[in-house]
Amino acid sequence: MSKSKACPFHHNMIAESFPSLDAIPGILAAFTRRVPGLDVCVEREEALEKLKPFHLRARVEAGMGEMTFATAEQVHGNRVAAVSAGSGFPVPGTDGLLTTAPGICLGIYVADCAAVFLADRHARGIALVHSGKKGTELGIAPIAAQALCSATGAGPADLVAQISPCIRPPHYEIDFASEIVRQLTDLGVGEVHDCGTCTASNPALYYSYRAENGRTGRMLAIMAMSPEIIPS
Repeated sequence: MSKSKACPFHHNMIAESFPSLDAIPGILAAFTRRVPGLDVCVEREEALEKLKPFHLRARVEAGMGEMTFATAEQVHGNRVAAVSAGSGFPVPGTDGLLTTAPGICLGIYVADCAAVFLADRHARGIALVHSGKKGTELGIAPIAAQALCSATGAGPADLVAQISPCIRPPHYEIDFASEIVRQLTDLGVGEVHDCGTCTASNPALYYSYRAENGRTGRMLAIMAMSPEIIPS
């Protein structure tokens, strides 16, 4: 496992990227942060509505603004859906999204749960999943990794995984991020990276459902394959 720190695009952007994913040609990925000064002490749907223009800005700045935006219902399960531009969004009953089509922006919302990015290093496909305590117990990350391998012909060793900022001990009773690392490593995933950042420990940078008693915003994890990519 590598403890790779996320790094911001530059000082005035509201999202950060990950060196592990930036290193793969044709893969675009970003993770939004807290929007300073925006009141999101409201219920989830209202918070997402307030955040919508900022999340759109992040997609544009990351090069994904014109792409089909694919989202999941996020029910704390382990179902992963393969999506295309013609799929309906959000995909009902799912917590993971997978695509082999360039030009589709996968999106997962989190505020303590982890977003797990999965990419084939040869740019044949990507997956993005929502994995908190329940999803991790149900094994959604390795399920998504296996589905990605099946869809692309890749082997687990061809995959790169990145775990986003999420809640961690002592602010939470279990360390589900370390369990995700174990699950993916046991599967044979070639690179498994965890940024090591705790959302609840960094209230100036991230939203935390636990620390803010359920009334807060959401970070948006986004990932796509560039339309210009030619899989190797």
